[in-house]
Amino acid sequence: MTQPPPLTDRAALLRQRHRAALRPDHDEALFLHRLAYDDVQERLSEVNRTFTSPVVVTGHPQIWSDFAPVVPDDEVLALTPGAHDLIVHAMSLHWANDPVGQLVQCLRSLQPDGLFLAVFPGGRTLNELRASLAEAEAQVVGGLSPRVLPMGEIRDLGALMQRAGFALPVADSLTQVVRYRDFGRLLSDLRAMGETSALAARPRHFTRRGVMRAAAAIYQNLATPEGHLPATFELVFLTGWAPHDSQQKPLRPGSAMARLADALGAAEKPLPRDG
Repeated sequence: MTQPPPLTDRAALLRQRHRAALRPDHDEALFLHRLAYDDVQERLSEVNRTFTSPVVVTGHPQIWSDFAPVVPDDEVLALTPGAHDLIVHAMSLHWANDPVGQLVQCLRSLQPDGLFLAVFPGGRTLNELRASLAEAEAQVVGGLSPRVLPMGEIRDLGALMQRAGFALPVADSLTQVVRYRDFGRLLSDLRAMGETSALAARPRHFTRRGVMRAAAAIYQNLATPEGHLPATFELVFLTGWAPHDSQQKPLRPGSAMARLADALGAAEKPLPRDG
């Protein structure tokens, strides 16, 4: 069976993360990580359990190492099977070439009835920038290039948890709109985050200045009365448990008396059934 081509150029991703970490504005640009960090802490505080062997999978240890020991988000994760009662996959799953494989590896590394929680940017992230770049490139060069990472919609992302074998999966999201003083500041923030394009199929040349000027002009049409440019960031949260006999079994549709989403204080999104 032929393997699909990789989505992410891992070497390029690691290089851009390294360059971002050296920037003086790097810490300030990690506001999404701090938002995700605080939300994860709040969700876990609602779970009536003390976790004794947590670990975080992430490409950004400078933020998440305060939470728990960290392993990098390599394609083969440095996790020991059955060793952890909590695994948090933090702000990296959107770059995975095999996201289901990442989830399966995490599931295998959980103890029975262990908890998995992933947080990462979702499909509404930077929708304004995506639309502006696409329109600008179509105007200037008459076509589109793969410049921006495709991000999954929440229903599709939740279905990955079922495919990986997690029990009681839940998917939900929160949206944050950040206002920038200009187009250049937004692009600078993305570079400082380490979130510029590392697509394997990306163009290997600098974007034409005409494309960027046109994108900035198109984006400017979205400015607030104060002149600020809105940028939408969506954080998707995936939660599930390693199967265990003590867990409640699936009930008939509509017969459930309690939901994991209630325990986590999250708005539950129904997931599509396999098949």
